[in-house]
Amino acid sequence: MVAIDYDLEFLEDGRTIELISIGMVCDDGRTYYAVNRDMPVRKIRKHKWLMENVVPHLPKRQGDMRNSMSKRWLFHYGDPRVKPHKVIADEVMDFIRAAGPDVELWANYGAYDHVCLAQLWGPMIDLPEGVPMFTHDIQQEARRQGLTWDDLPKQESAEHNALADARHNQTVRRWLAERATNQES
Repeated sequence: MVAIDYDLEFLEDGRTIELISIGMVCDDGRTYYAVNRDMPVRKIRKHKWLMENVVPHLPKRQGDMRNSMSKRWLFHYGDPRVKPHKVIADEVMDFIRAAGPDVELWANYGAYDHVCLAQLWGPMIDLPEGVPMFTHDIQQEARRQGLTWDDLPKQESAEHNALADARHNQTVRRWLAERATNQES
């Protein structure tokens, strides 16, 4: 079994979930990070929490280029990590498939993440072969072990940066697995 830990940042309004960014880390050492060029910028601008917690982590222009960047832009469109939704869907499918046929997906509070991930390809029936139909949840595993949120390793920085969150998810998942193994011994 090979695990991929992931995190998505998204806009959700109770009816829809729209991708902002995605971060993935695989047990084989590969990482993936992308920002959705097609995100609903106008809606995000009106969302105070996203503006304060997610947008600051999106790619920005550096140095002198920052001064020429319009205040209405949330991110640097020319950054190579900023990609159209379709490109992200293809790259994520390839990333998951490269892990092999025995891949598991893991996320923290992963229900919405999995729906947003699956929607990269449209409705659930269009999920590509090789992409798991469910995500293992770190919180569920923690509860199974009798742990609460406060018992888990803490993320030290960059919370709500999708790649940093995915790396932290990997750390916590591995910590939980080691703890479970030690309890069985």
